[in-house]
Amino acid sequence: MSSEIEKTIDIEKLLKDKMGGKYRFFPQCILSWLRKILHEDQVNAFLWEHREQKGVEWLEECVRYLDMTLDIEGRENLPDPHDGKLYTFVSNHPLGGADGVALGALIGRHYDGHFRYLVRSELLWLPGLEPVSIGINKHGHQSRRFPELVEAGFQSDNHMLMFPAGLCSRKTNGVIHDIPWTKTFVSKSVEYKRDVVPIHFSGSNSERFYRIANICKALHLRVNIAQLFLVDEMYRNVHKSFRVAIGKPIPWQTFDKSKTPKEWAQWVEEKVYQL
Repeated sequence: MSSEIEKTIDIEKLLKDKMGGKYRFFPQCILSWLRKILHEDQVNAFLWEHREQKGVEWLEECVRYLDMTLDIEGRENLPDPHDGKLYTFVSNHPLGGADGVALGALIGRHYDGHFRYLVRSELLWLPGLEPVSIGINKHGHQSRRFPELVEAGFQSDNHMLMFPAGLCSRKTNGVIHDIPWTKTFVSKSVEYKRDVVPIHFSGSNSERFYRIANICKALHLRVNIAQLFLVDEMYRNVHKSFRVAIGKPIPWQTFDKSKTPKEWAQWVEEKVYQL
């Protein structure tokens, strides 16, 4: 990589910052492997080349870079951007990266940038993503601010794009499916009178990824090691086509007292997988 490129991702520096003096014992072969699996040079080159682009423009550039072809069904179900209403868009999360980029580009363009993701806070180091994101860290020092950040998103004049599973899909008994959806999108959509638009995104990661994720689950590891491989999975999915199915908006009044918010979340999840 050219020395003129400023690194956004610097794995060696990150490790030194985290490990301090212990870094000198860190195996260089593992550092080289991390740089490879995280595609440090390729990602930094892309980020540097498109450093002036932000938000929707940056997301669309990511889609072009990944050479993604989107076969969109139900585009007519996207509500009119001029109807004066705000919506919550919810989708399954099969890929853990490229699907989020693609849906952000699609919804962001349709609504002229007036949308926000709820994303894991570590993604905010991507400068182009930061303007359209609300960073959430449920497990660190920011966890106490989680309700406040979600509240701010729903109080804003932006549409919300959410992946209620929180993590990308896993493979269980041969079936690729999200982990159970959380109820936040239901309770907040009711509170702020936002209809919910269900979206299904096709696609899958490699068998390697699912094996690693299942091993981590079996061992009850607190560290999500599988997440390390998501950048590599993104590069494995370049030049591919994906089906995006958009369902009809579900009125917020649907989510009444006949079910708990958690049960309604499961109901919407089932609707998504029927699209």
